Amino acid sequence: MGKGGSISDEEWERFLRESEAGVEGAPKEPSARARMVARRLREEPGRPDAWRAHEPPRRRAGKARYVVGLVVAAGLLVVALNPGRVTGWFGGGDGGGGGAPLAAESKQPDQAPPSDGAGQPPTLAQPFRGSPAARWANGTAGIGMPAAKATGWMSKAQVAQALARSRDFLAEADLDPGVLRGDRPKQAIALINPRQRDVQDQLAAAFRAPSRKNDPLLLFSRFDPAKVRLVGHDVRTRGRITYREGERGAVEVTADVTFVYPVVSAKAGSDDVVRTIVRREIVMSWDDPAKVNTVSGTFSLLSYKSDTTNGGCGTAYTGYFTPDFGTGGAGPSGGPTLDPYDRSKAVGTGRPHGHDTTCGTATRS
Repeated sequence: MGKGGSISDEEWERFLRESEAGVEGAPKEPSARARMVARRLREEPGRPDAWRAHEPPRRRAGKARYVVGLVVAAGLLVVALNPGRVTGWFGGGDGGGGGAPLAAESKQPDQAPPSDGAGQPPTLAQPFRGSPAARWANGTAGIGMPAAKATGWMSKAQVAQALARSRDFLAEADLDPGVLRGDRPKQAIALINPRQRDVQDQLAAAFRAPSRKNDPLLLFSRFDPAKVRLVGHDVRTRGRITYREGERGAVEVTADVTFVYPVVSAKAGSDDVVRTIVRREIVMSWDDPAKVNTVSGTFSLLSYKSDTTNGGCGTAYTGYFTPDFGTGGAGPSGGPTLDPYDRSKAVGTGRPHGHDTTCGTATRS
C-alpha cells in the first residue's frame, strides 16, 4: 500500500494476473479501478517510432542599448533534436501526453523537466505531445504571480496593479491572437513609457524596417500568416513574475516566462506540426512620476533577454519568426547547446563569451 493508501499500477497488474490464474484468496470481482487498469493495459498502443533526429536551423536576434545604460541581449538558437528516451507509456511524466497539470511556478526550478514521452511527435490533435508543455497551463494561467506588498513609492494596491499590468504586457506582446498573426502590438507598446524616447524610436524603426538592431521579435512574438498558422488556440506557458524595490523607490518587476507555440505551414493541408519556443526575461521599472519623467500607468523598459528555438536562424530580419518545417536540416555544428524547457539555468546560458547573437543547437523541441 503506497502513501495515502494508493496502490501502484505494478501491484494492480500482479493482482490481475493472480485473479485470472485463480490464486487462492484473490477476489472474484475486481474493483472498478482494477477493471480500468486492465482495460488500459489491453488497449495500450505499441511503442511509438522515434521522433526525427534533427530540427532545422533557427533564427538569431540582435541587441539594443537603451537610455538606462543596460545592454539588451537577445540570442536566438538553432534546434537539432536528439531522439528522447521513450518512457511514460501511460501518458504520465512531465513531458508525456497527459498527467495532472503542474502547479504554477513560484521559484526557479533546480533542474530541467524529465524527457518522458519525448519520442512522441506532436500532431494537429495533440500539438504539445512529447514535450513538458503537455502539462503546462495555457496563456497567463502559466505565469506565477507573487503576493503584493507595499514596496518603494507604491502601496500594496498599487503594487498589485503594477504586477497585473506587467502580466498584461506579456499577454499583449506574446499571447494576443492578432499579434501572433503579425499585427502591430499597439496595446503592449502603450504600456511602455512614451517618454522613454530611445525605446520608442527603436520600436518604430523595428516595425518600419526590421534589422538586427531593431527587431520586433526582441520583445514580441509574431508569425507571418501567409507562411505560418498556429495550431489550435492554446499557447502553453511556464514562468513567474517577481519584484523588488529599484532605483529612486521604483518597483522593479522581472518576468521570466517560456512560451510554446505549435505551428504548421500555412499551405493547405499541412499537418507537419513543429513548435517555436521562446523564453523571455524582461525587466520593467514602475517609476515614481515625482522623481522620473514617466507617464502614470506605464513602465520604463530596463532590459530583456531571450532564447528562441525554431524561430529561424540567419541574417534575414523579417520581423516574424520563421519556423522550419523540413525534416532533414541538422543545424550548424559546434554552437552552444540549449534545452529550451530547462528553466533552472539563466537565459543565455551557454553562449560564447561576448556573443549575444549566437545560433546553436537545442536538445529537444
